Amino acid sequence: MKRLPRTLLAAGALALAGCGSSSSTTTSTTTSTSAPATGASTTATTSTTAHSSAIPKGALEIAANAAGELHYDKSALSANAGRVTIAFTNEAPLSHNFTVENSAKQIVGATPTFQGGTKLLSLELKPGTYKFFCSVPGHRMAGMEGTLTVR
Repeated sequence: MKRLPRTLLAAGALALAGCGSSSSTTTSTTTSTSAPATGASTTATTSTTAHSSAIPKGALEIAANAAGELHYDKSALSANAGRVTIAFTNEAPLSHNFTVENSAKQIVGATPTFQGGTKLLSLELKPGTYKFFCSVPGHRMAGMEGTLTVR
């Protein structure tokens, strides 16, 4: 019987190990900033995932219109004060983001602009009324905005 080289055996073992893996991939990047004027600190966490099971329990969920119309699937969100996590899904043919500003029109957090998948945005928010919108030029003016009420 002929013996196979070790490198060929190792390559085969790696190929078999990959067969049992899950089809979803999660990659995370975390950036923290502090907005001293508002007292709101922000943490933007971006994740790429194949399914919604990666969305944390209790997160607010919002999506861009999948057909490419310039609006979100909701125009109003509400949350309790403290840590607020927003899961923004964009399956539209255009790139979008989810940006939050306070009543003084200061941006307190935003996802990156992306196409395909879901990004998470976590914010420490005080009670008040916030606006959310897509900051891609022209998108907010076309109707891609709404109100986030924090109690």
